Amino acid sequence: MEVLATTDSPLDSLADHEALRESNWEARIIPTFRPDPVVDPEFEGFAENITALVELTGEDTSWAGYLSALRKTRIRFRALGCTATDHGHPTARTANLPPAEAAELFRRVLTGNADAQQQELFRAQMLTEMARMSLDDGLVMQIHPGSARNHNRKLYERYGRDVGADIPMPTNYVDALRPLLDQFGNERELTIILFTLDESTYSRELAPLAGHYPCLRLGPPWWFHDSPEGMMRFRERVTETAGFYNTVGFNDDTRAFLSIPGRHDAARRMDCAYLGKLVAEHRLEEEEALEVAKDLAYTLVKKAYRL
Repeated sequence: MEVLATTDSPLDSLADHEALRESNWEARIIPTFRPDPVVDPEFEGFAENITALVELTGEDTSWAGYLSALRKTRIRFRALGCTATDHGHPTARTANLPPAEAAELFRRVLTGNADAQQQELFRAQMLTEMARMSLDDGLVMQIHPGSARNHNRKLYERYGRDVGADIPMPTNYVDALRPLLDQFGNERELTIILFTLDESTYSRELAPLAGHYPCLRLGPPWWFHDSPEGMMRFRERVTETAGFYNTVGFNDDTRAFLSIPGRHDAARRMDCAYLGKLVAEHRLEEEEALEVAKDLAYTLVKKAYRL
């Protein structure tokens, strides 16, 4: 294993990563910037989290101070090897509000005076702000929408968030991403990796978007679709339109470390099974398939995540 990336809150001290750096251990273990606690108004302790963020960075709770605090935190993450951000929003909605409107919206969510629509609009605005920051600092942006998290209320109340009761939802990408893509879709220096739990969007929305916009890439099958059948459906539905090279190969997203070798092995077997079918049908030469197999297993993910 060449690289292991953890997922870390902007409020995390990253002391473990600093200790690893100072130990001169050769293993490459890097943080990933996950700003949900300070960009999602529905996250527990949202206002307190923002107060902690600005105090950590020497900023204030104005809109400008908040954005500056996020930029400073991203710099801190990058100094410890971070190459990517990760955003677990309920939807893929983006927005591009004028600065004065964004500032007023921020004031509302911070003071707890925003309704559900305004909270969603703020998350949408923050995806665009994160893309703007990624264009400046080079961090790769990952969006993981479409999960109704903590669906089992009793389980959530007993054990807390993110313990497995998460259910896929229909997800719109064409309309939802348009404000962000209007601003940054043609930027070749920006990389946004899209994931989905809504398989119905593979050929209808995701493949055409990734095939068209230079900044977009498709992440591998995620969660419920991280399985042999799910992987094959993904390849069959996106490759004809998006091609192989607008995907990022396979990167594992797990808390179960012992599953990592098996999951990578499954992904490589299913990719090779798909490539073998193309060779058998004379749609791809064997030498080409061998080259693509290596890229899907190794090269594309390193390039996509700037490793």
